[in-house]
Amino acid sequence: MKWRKRGQPPTIIITVVLLLFLLFPFFVMVSTMLKSSQEVYTLPPTWIPQQLHLSNFITVWSEFELFIFFKSSIIIAVGATIFNTLLTVPAAYAVARLRFIGRKFILYLFLVIQMFSPVIVIISLFKIMVGLNLLDTYFSLIIANTVFTIAFTIWMMNGYFKSIPVEIEEAALIDGCSRVQTITRIMIPIAVPGLVTAMIYTFIYAWNEFLFGLTFIQSRPKMPLVLALYNFVGRWTTQWELLTTAAFLAIIPVLVLFYVIERRLVAGLAGGAVKE
Repeated sequence: MKWRKRGQPPTIIITVVLLLFLLFPFFVMVSTMLKSSQEVYTLPPTWIPQQLHLSNFITVWSEFELFIFFKSSIIIAVGATIFNTLLTVPAAYAVARLRFIGRKFILYLFLVIQMFSPVIVIISLFKIMVGLNLLDTYFSLIIANTVFTIAFTIWMMNGYFKSIPVEIEEAALIDGCSRVQTITRIMIPIAVPGLVTAMIYTFIYAWNEFLFGLTFIQSRPKMPLVLALYNFVGRWTTQWELLTTAAFLAIIPVLVLFYVIERRLVAGLAGGAVKE
């Protein structure tokens, strides 16, 4: 009776239905990657594989050399994360703590930059990369991913730095710490949850980015993983069983990373929600 009054059963039912709806594409992916190429195209389709074909994992990893693209994606994502962090921390601290003309304008400008789609400036970025002789290099993707993530991470870290009591920083300055020592020894350790959130956001963005890799990378060994998945799409047919297998392997690092730092991620998002 208490459950009926509180309305919990309808809420639970709706939640379960929505969860099943959202997980259905993942179920289709798992079902497809365990099928043979013949079973994939059978009509009517089978939801449960008649025979498990685990050889698909061996095929995409050895014959298609998926590990090469994993290496490229790791280099690009880790490089963009490091580069973004080195730029975000001092910029966000300056906007949060220092008082200068145009501070709020810069913050809102970050939001405006975040609204731009990479498609709008991709031709200009291509010309810049050609002019700097960075075409077909990892560094071109690291720079591009950093540019398109730094606006959001600065805005978020600004809110997190503002949530830290200024008295803590003043006490450190009175004790003889320089501004740099205050940032590295006081502010950053306290802001670790927010910093982790910014780093994870950058890593996932760089890991999943497709347009920059398609535009700037020409040689096969330097292709990121998401671009390599396109190799399974042919002109006349698509190798769905291999494509879904490779896609499943591609999301594993992100899922593991999210699971490991889930608590810090939630704390960082909550801590950065400070009204300017």
